[in-house]
Amino acid sequence: MTNVDMHQEPAEIAVTGEETEYVEDFGSADAEVASDDLAPAGDAIDIDLLLEEEADEEPAEISPFDRPGKWYVVHTQSGYENKVRQNLEARTQSMNMEGRIHEVAIPTEDVVEFKNGRKSVVQRKVFPGYLLVRCSLDDDSWYVIRNTPGVTGFVGAANKPSPLRRHEVEQFLQIKVAGEAPAKKGRPKLEYEMGETVRVKEGPFADFSGEIVEINEDQLKVKVLVNIFGRETPVELEFSQIARL
Repeated sequence: MTNVDMHQEPAEIAVTGEETEYVEDFGSADAEVASDDLAPAGDAIDIDLLLEEEADEEPAEISPFDRPGKWYVVHTQSGYENKVRQNLEARTQSMNMEGRIHEVAIPTEDVVEFKNGRKSVVQRKVFPGYLLVRCSLDDDSWYVIRNTPGVTGFVGAANKPSPLRRHEVEQFLQIKVAGEAPAKKGRPKLEYEMGETVRVKEGPFADFSGEIVEINEDQLKVKVLVNIFGRETPVELEFSQIARL
């Protein structure tokens, strides 16, 4: 029994010695200070989450209103907006007006269309027949814009066009405003709207017109109030069977 105790006791002392040497190397006072400086585990997790959130945050998009110049609305021939924009951009370069005429935009939106029973999302001009032009307006820039082929005039007073306000620019160009939560992209706008009057293209009610009172996007159908024998009767039709007036 005595031999067993003598073998076991040095092993215990050796372990104790390692621990003692460990404390002596770092110093008991330093160990206490280091322990005091450590934040609770919960706080450490919160800091990590905060750093991750800051890393994930995207910088706010610079508002087009804050770019050089001001935004004006220019009236064009309807259906030729893209061509007029090309004309104006080419004219700006050829007449060395890049320092005063900065940008030409055509606001668009996503719209759901139904053709041949199929649904598709297409881009449609928000303001057909109009362009947005960002420029430093003076006599020279006014002359270049006004005399561009396809331009019929500015919106506002004849010789003193009115620039758009901040909220109008940001709404028309659909930008994320600094300090506000980014707007969730909604569902595309439907081609037809409630209360709109449409014409029936085919079927037993062809050439009748009526008001849309119900839209069923999932089944690609609408209900239209059609005047039959002097009474308005709701008729269910497919999107492919109607057309705008």
